[in-house]
Amino acid sequence: MNSASAAFLATIPSPDRGVWYLGPLPLRAYALCIIAGIVIAIWWGERRWTQRGGTKNTIVDIAVFAVPFGLVGGRLYHVITDWWRYFGPGKEPIRALYIWDGGLGIWGAIALGGVGAWIACRRKGIPLPAVADAIAPGIIVAQAVGRLGNYFNQELYGAHTTLPWGLEVYQRFDPNNPAIPDQGPTGVAFGHIPLPESPVHPTFLYELVWNLGIAALVVWADRRFRLGHGRAFAVYVAGYTAGRFWIELMRTDDATHVLGLRVNVWTSILVFAGAVAYIVFAAKRGPREEPETLRGNDITDEAVDHSAGTSAAPDGREKAASTADTSSTGDQGKGGKSAS
Repeated sequence: MNSASAAFLATIPSPDRGVWYLGPLPLRAYALCIIAGIVIAIWWGERRWTQRGGTKNTIVDIAVFAVPFGLVGGRLYHVITDWWRYFGPGKEPIRALYIWDGGLGIWGAIALGGVGAWIACRRKGIPLPAVADAIAPGIIVAQAVGRLGNYFNQELYGAHTTLPWGLEVYQRFDPNNPAIPDQGPTGVAFGHIPLPESPVHPTFLYELVWNLGIAALVVWADRRFRLGHGRAFAVYVAGYTAGRFWIELMRTDDATHVLGLRVNVWTSILVFAGAVAYIVFAAKRGPREEPETLRGNDITDEAVDHSAGTSAAPDGREKAASTADTSSTGDQGKGGKSAS
């Protein structure tokens, strides 16, 4: 009993399932983590945007475009780079649509989500780089929260380890029929037995902690150097890809390889180089954007409202004067002028 307790305390246990049922409705931990991350990113991005001089609800409006585009882009990247999971002899192509089973590539999410954000920014007349700077720390915190979903899915882990923070991974199965293992990574069964490689490096946890550190770095650098024109976003991208590079090398799950390296290692290298180059290039664009440039069409709308208000004033005074002229008493005339 004591040895069993010591073994338990020396490792991180995994949950026995990643989905709960509310009647017939499945509540999947992975999906809940993704939703929570999106909410945090929007909330924090909205706060940072208004602090920079932008108008309220701008980030919420942009998210209406960016989030759906990002989810589609993230799934497309995963399916394209790991196509062999879904297509070929004995595979089930329909599972490419099972987003709740995990599999969202951040590269595709950022790329296609950026397209959605660009469309929204064009409609609102505001600069996309400024929006990217505002939402940068929120996005990487959202990624950290999303990694908790990988914990419930028992995925994205590394090789066997004897370190105190090693992660126990299990084979889940139906306790009513132990001969049939659970087929989905989210799992609904309560029964579980440790896998032979357990415990393993919790690489999802390494990335979670790294992401939180990069979020703090972005906030500090943004305040210290008043970053603008997309530079805060580039710091996030460079910092994230630097961590993803070494964490990706530790992972042991199946992945597509190019020239002996996992495809996401190559992507990290290329995107890191692009982010650093952008930081250098954007430094020539001068200080952070002026607050009035962040209001876009809102300035025009306010100008129209103000113009309409001033042009209506003479009419209002004329109407009040007319009321006063037709009034039978001086007190009523004064009242009319006061009302105008």
